[in-house]
Amino acid sequence: MYLLTLVLGIVLLPEAFTLRCYECTSAQTGTCTETTKQCPSEKNQCAAQRLVSYAGSSKLLDVTGKSCAVSEECGELVIDYGVSRTVISSKCCNSDLCNTQPAPEPSKTNPNGKKCFSCNGQTCTTTLNCQGNEDRCISTIMNVGNEKVTLKGCASKAICTNMEFAQMTGAIGAEMSCCQGDYCNSASSTSAGLMLLVAPLISLVLS
Repeated sequence: MYLLTLVLGIVLLPEAFTLRCYECTSAQTGTCTETTKQCPSEKNQCAAQRLVSYAGSSKLLDVTGKSCAVSEECGELVIDYGVSRTVISSKCCNSDLCNTQPAPEPSKTNPNGKKCFSCNGQTCTTTLNCQGNEDRCISTIMNVGNEKVTLKGCASKAICTNMEFAQMTGAIGAEMSCCQGDYCNSASSTSAGLMLLVAPLISLVLS
């Protein structure tokens, strides 16, 4: 009897210690319809998330979500292409149904001294001063119709190492690469697009 109890305890232990988190089913700020979800074992945090996209000082998009998360997704994930800047703020916690409060607005940031190339019109030779935790340069190439579109800029390490985002970016036919060091995302002549990769970011918030 004791042996059976021990075996059942070992088998059921991973399930017993996975978190339950609130999950959002709506992408509109302020109308997050909450359900509860049993998290997979690799996602050991509950998160309230907020994605905000800016063009200059204008806010173009503001999306909220709640979900299970891995610790690497907590904090702020940023992609800054110069023409647009998208920030995912994730407020994380590690107890059952703890993600009750909404994620905050992205924090105000200042230039951090790192410089990357960004695209402006037909060329990608513009200097972009990275801000806050943007410690990588990024290049993204995708096909739009018969045209190859390139976006360059600054990004946070967490964007570059997030496997889910990389898979979603690949699913829309985009190639993304990150590097360290000033101007390491070398200049090239191309067309620039605006906010082409916001859809995978929204999927990341709502996944």
